[in-house]
Amino acid sequence: MKRRNFIQLTSLLAASGIISVGTHGWVAKGLAETNNRKRLIVVFLRGAVDGLSVVIPHQEDAYYDVRPKIAIPAPGEPNGAINLDNQFGLHPALANIMPLWQNRSLAFVHACGSNNDTRSHFDAQYYMETGVPGNKKILDGWMNRLLGNLPKDRPTQAVNLGDTPPRILMGEMPVANLATGRKSTRRLPIDRPRVSGAFDSLYKGNDELSTVYQEGREARDLLLADLEKEMEEASGGAPPPKGFAADAKNLAQIMVGDSRTQLGFLALGNWDTHINQGNSEGILARRLKPLGNGLATLVRELDSLYSDTVILVMSEFGRTVKENGNGGTDHGHGNVMWVLGGGVRGGQVYGEWPGLDESELFQGRDLAVTTDFRSVISSVLEQHLGMERSRIAQVFPGYSFDGGIGLL
Repeated sequence: MKRRNFIQLTSLLAASGIISVGTHGWVAKGLAETNNRKRLIVVFLRGAVDGLSVVIPHQEDAYYDVRPKIAIPAPGEPNGAINLDNQFGLHPALANIMPLWQNRSLAFVHACGSNNDTRSHFDAQYYMETGVPGNKKILDGWMNRLLGNLPKDRPTQAVNLGDTPPRILMGEMPVANLATGRKSTRRLPIDRPRVSGAFDSLYKGNDELSTVYQEGREARDLLLADLEKEMEEASGGAPPPKGFAADAKNLAQIMVGDSRTQLGFLALGNWDTHINQGNSEGILARRLKPLGNGLATLVRELDSLYSDTVILVMSEFGRTVKENGNGGTDHGHGNVMWVLGGGVRGGQVYGEWPGLDESELFQGRDLAVTTDFRSVISSVLEQHLGMERSRIAQVFPGYSFDGGIGLL
């Protein structure tokens, strides 16, 4: 294939949001054609959400001693946390997901995170998305490697909701990309009959590049068909409102539609609360509420497919135990990971809780990490996706998975 044609095609695919093609995007062809209906969705909170305000250790005196302005009151107090298990409470802004805790399909893993001690957002996100903390030579993401170790099903086996492909999905396997909000179904040059017809004719062969193009076109057609069906059933065919709930609804529609997407990813930003973080009300609360609404929407729209789906909510690291002089928190270490799904053994806060006394803090200031984030994900891969440990080792190279947590 001529280099010029290759550049034209890859530029078209990137501009159209059809597909993100890695260096060897066609390596999946040799995998068995099997329809594995188990789903995994990852929601990444960029900016380091304050896990101590999400799942509050309200039995810890130290929590209230060092957070006079921003601590969430204990359950039973005005604007207090919602009691989870008499040791931990949930931020009141997340009330919409309490039914999931009560029906035992929501769990948390506290004091969870990376074994790398960086407090750089860029580095921490990079390590968490590649799944190899401390190694910047790794370029591909763990979700792309996961995709390469799953049976081949349809060309839209993985989808990213976002304007740019994230590190977590970069790699050799092809991944569909869909813009968020109103941009998700906008018409592009590739959708014009004359343009699409010309490219369909040009790349109708059986060579590798033509096959990648054909799969990309099929992926986009399937994704748009799923979304447009939902929008037509809404009031007057109007697109859904902006925000996470709308994008979550779109993702659920893709998951349950004909595209048979197995992996989904979306990211939400603005969790870096150095100033005026607030407690039960304020900046953080105003960001947590739409997050909770969106997760509740995602679960509702998945409907019966929720029983075959696991949703992971994660962030690059936590925040300092002690509030700063600006009524906020600085970059920390340990955090809380959320696990949702119909098969999840929920209604529990997992992980070894290290405590918040000064002698127990990481470097004298942060919640310690007692559970590696890869242990949580590997547990999901084994218990939910049925993945053998030899393949988990390919998803997280250099990490020794010893059984993890009985989440499912």
